[in-house]
Amino acid sequence: MEREPIRSVPTEGSARVTATKPRVMVVDDDRAMCEVLELGLRKRGFDVLWHTDPLEALRVLPNEDIEVVVADLNMPGLRGTELCSRVLANRPDVPVIVITAFGSLETAIAAIRAGAYDFVTKPFEVDTLALVLQRAVQHRALREEVKTLRRAVASTQRFDELIGTSAAMKKVFDLIARVAETDVSVLISGESGTGKEMVARAIHRKSGRAQGPFVAINCAAVPEQLLESELFGHTKGAFTDARMARKGLFQQAHGGTLFLDEIGDLPLPLQPKFLRALQERKVRPVGGDVEIPIDVRIVSATNRDLESAVEERRFRDDLYFRINVVQIGLPSLRSRGGDVLLLAQHFIDFYAARQSKRVIGLAPKAAERLLAYSFPGNVRELQNCMERAVALTSYDQIGVDDLPEKVRDHRPAQLLLTSPDSAELVSLEEIERRYILHVLDALGGNKAMVAQILGVDRRTLYRKLDRYGQSS
Repeated sequence: MEREPIRSVPTEGSARVTATKPRVMVVDDDRAMCEVLELGLRKRGFDVLWHTDPLEALRVLPNEDIEVVVADLNMPGLRGTELCSRVLANRPDVPVIVITAFGSLETAIAAIRAGAYDFVTKPFEVDTLALVLQRAVQHRALREEVKTLRRAVASTQRFDELIGTSAAMKKVFDLIARVAETDVSVLISGESGTGKEMVARAIHRKSGRAQGPFVAINCAAVPEQLLESELFGHTKGAFTDARMARKGLFQQAHGGTLFLDEIGDLPLPLQPKFLRALQERKVRPVGGDVEIPIDVRIVSATNRDLESAVEERRFRDDLYFRINVVQIGLPSLRSRGGDVLLLAQHFIDFYAARQSKRVIGLAPKAAERLLAYSFPGNVRELQNCMERAVALTSYDQIGVDDLPEKVRDHRPAQLLLTSPDSAELVSLEEIERRYILHVLDALGGNKAMVAQILGVDRRTLYRKLDRYGQSS
């Protein structure tokens, strides 16, 4: 059972504790080594206490607020691997880093089997140890966060079916709440998989039209020759196979909300008729000569840059302004920070219940991989990832091996302009490519804003993105 940390007491070589510094316990029978590490690590932002007797270190550990233990492998009386096992038995929340002068594979395996978080081979630079310590501190913090995820999911104030505590999502929730009380047209923008239809449904359920129908259509999924009939309906005999009259979606949504996903794919020849329906609040079925009154709220969604489509005359400007009275921009999942883990836990709970499996959450290392991955498919990709993981896991926690290969093996592409590593010295063209894609990601794919920020015209930007394979 984990113990709550209590106030520390003076011990051999203990340094003054500060609330802001990670506290490290060094255990090494070489006093000089302990003093060198204390001095070096304190300069690098750690608070250090040390012991030359491993048994004494174990005795005082329960009473110390320690975040990481650093232990030498070869000490008289108690080897570092045994110390590691005992630390984990009494304080499983504290990661242990083993220092060894024997960098063999067998030594590393023994340390890891004993539960060590990592090992460092002598001789080493203090900077190297500091980096390993920082990762261990972050790992510990993440592990504690993972433990609280189930409670966090249960207690999170949801907005309808939407979940998130990030600042970006709180802005979305606030905008939904305000716009739902009106009857204006709403355009929801964002990358594929960000949850645009869920936002549309939330607007409908929070509105005065909640008792009316919610009717949805994906404009990109219906062939152009059939879309007009789907939207406006048709009369009997209007075309081949029209054996009976049929109400269109405008009529089916009467008194409620009509949601048009991928509105940017609405065929240009159909846009004038669509615009007239919005302006006149009437529709004329295909083959008919009588206009039928309608009462619908229009909510549209797109993952395209409609402003650019308007400039290129692929989308009517008057229709754009009609559907875009209020715009709600959904952030990508990779820009939502800790929402990734919150959503992952939510999906784990959902699919564990559906599959009747006892899966309670994420292992810390799996959580690290999820946070490192960019999720180009956004929330939908995360949902599929968790459904797969719950189905495959043989344990009560999702481990790294349960994740898809592309998530397990993902390595974020970063450019360190100050790096002395010659491998990171790249061409100006590569720097430009990375920066353009970084700005594109930061602005949620809004190419008009990207071009403005970069100070280039849109055609130049489109040519570059096409060269990078990012033209869609």
